[in-house]
Amino acid sequence: MLRPTEAADIPALAAIRRHPDVRRWWGGGDDLAAEVTDDHLDAETPTFAIVLDGTVAGMIQWHEETDPMYRHAGIDIFLDPAVRGRGLGTDAVRTLARHVIDAHGHHRLVIDPAAANTAAIRSYAKAGFRPVGVLRRYERSPDGSWHDGLLMDLLAEELS
Repeated sequence: MLRPTEAADIPALAAIRRHPDVRRWWGGGDDLAAEVTDDHLDAETPTFAIVLDGTVAGMIQWHEETDPMYRHAGIDIFLDPAVRGRGLGTDAVRTLARHVIDAHGHHRLVIDPAAANTAAIRSYAKAGFRPVGVLRRYERSPDGSWHDGLLMDLLAEELS
């Protein structure tokens, strides 16, 4: 289930972000609770808790480019490593993509995982996203080095 994040979700979401297998891709500073709070309060980037069996298992968010020449939306997601491998991420991405397409009229969505994050890439491909190209030295890693990203996109009619 997806639902808008609530202030009460922040400790659980910060704990998930703190897990080394999540922090590896999402990074973050010393105060992850403050970063999750900032995400929760950012009206430009709506956030949703991913809830499994009554427990917060991750977060998914979306943002949009509103310039009519380039109008599209983007999605970001993180999951508790304990629930990975069950299709939850793919389901959350599909659900949010459907909402963004149907309720907000977007025809194209993008997602940009680290190029080495093969599990995330497989999950997004299952939802219908296709690789567009490698974004070289796209994102700073927690250790300060740069790593490549993979730009993936999805047209509304390709959502599976």
